[in-house]
Amino acid sequence: MVTQPYQLYVERKDQTKNMARFYAMSIEPTLFGELCLTRRWGRIGSRGQTMAHHFDREEDAVHLFLDLTRQKRARGYTPISANFSEFDSPTPSFKTSSGKRR
Repeated sequence: MVTQPYQLYVERKDQTKNMARFYAMSIEPTLFGELCLTRRWGRIGSRGQTMAHHFDREEDAVHLFLDLTRQKRARGYTPISANFSEFDSPTPSFKTSSGKRR
């Protein structure tokens, strides 16, 4: 069982390179008692790609989670305040200049 929530949502934007990427991860238990680290990444506004890793031990899942977090921070990804209900949706929502969500 996961002793604390592990969730991450980071973005990397560079207008000069037309780059707007997101990377999201979470560790959650499966119905069969294993832990699953789910990774999602892609261009902001797209569904992106998904990859799942299954673990028997929480320590192994957390170790991979922290390694991937370090790699993304080293490449320039920054944490964004996001509700994780948005993380679970097929595409991240964005606020328009009028404050409404698209």
